[in-house]
Amino acid sequence: MTYSLRFASLVSCAIVASFATSIHAAEVDPHQGLLHGAADPTGVAVTDGDGKTTYYVAATGAGAKLFSSTDLYSWKPIGRVFEHAVPRWARRAIPGTDGIWAPDLSYHDGLYYLYYSVSTFGSQKSVIGLAVNKSLDPDSPDYKWEDRGLVVESSAETTNFNAIDPALLVDEDGRWLLFWGSYWTGLKAAEVDPATGKLKKGAEIHAVAARPNVSSTAIEAAFPFFHDGYYYLFVSWDACCDGAASTYKVAVGRSKDALGPYVDAAGKPMLEGGGTVILENSERWRGPGHNGVLTSPDGKDWMVHHTYDMEHLDAHRILQVRPLMWGEEGWPEVGEPVATP
Repeated sequence: MTYSLRFASLVSCAIVASFATSIHAAEVDPHQGLLHGAADPTGVAVTDGDGKTTYYVAATGAGAKLFSSTDLYSWKPIGRVFEHAVPRWARRAIPGTDGIWAPDLSYHDGLYYLYYSVSTFGSQKSVIGLAVNKSLDPDSPDYKWEDRGLVVESSAETTNFNAIDPALLVDEDGRWLLFWGSYWTGLKAAEVDPATGKLKKGAEIHAVAARPNVSSTAIEAAFPFFHDGYYYLFVSWDACCDGAASTYKVAVGRSKDALGPYVDAAGKPMLEGGGTVILENSERWRGPGHNGVLTSPDGKDWMVHHTYDMEHLDAHRILQVRPLMWGEEGWPEVGEPVATP
């Protein structure tokens, strides 16, 4: 797989790059552009002492890309977490890698936590690392990323999972839990030591979701979220990165316990392939998935995710923001994009 180390500027809510020409869907090479656009986004809302809220999103790319917005409509790039495309320790661990995948951004106890993954396409040899910062504002004197290094690693010889797509949850009991996984035996979770942000010594690795009874084991991008007494586990199924041919989609299950068991709206366990699909292909948007959820100061929830725009396939996987509502029985429902160029 060949990746580019440069990326286009993002300028609108769907953050669609402006290009001189568009290319036909058949001309999109699925082996190119995995580090372009704003793929695999997660975000947080930060309100300062004057009551001004800024939204921040971290996304896949060389060095892990960062974007900000004050209204969820217009976004601007604000640099990246790492000076190099990949931290030196991770490049030594994963030769041939060109960038950071699927950073997970959250705030706890005075620090912003950014878990990130490093791998090569289709490989089980992968690592998850952690970086922390006191601020997300590049102009703040407190803005300085500290890389804490390795958190989880995987290989065909040592594990039955793939250590990518991390997501941190601090549950209602105060447990710090890290979720991760892609393909193979599905998604996992384990308890984290709040003092270090790394797995507790001897932590049990729990299986939380899988697709054992379908032709494809394509499940990844775990994102746990607590709402009104339930923990909801958002996951992404199927092909993420094939341009117009992408079949990525978002499914969800819920549980009273953060470690499961999670079941979908029909009661099927997510460990048995269950999941209620809430976002999938439309005529214009292809391969929507790998979502995060953020909450604005007014209490509204928003899904951030990537998708391909059939009218701008050359922009690769773009950032999209949608309102996230909750139905009468508590299941999430996804609205239309907040803006469409």
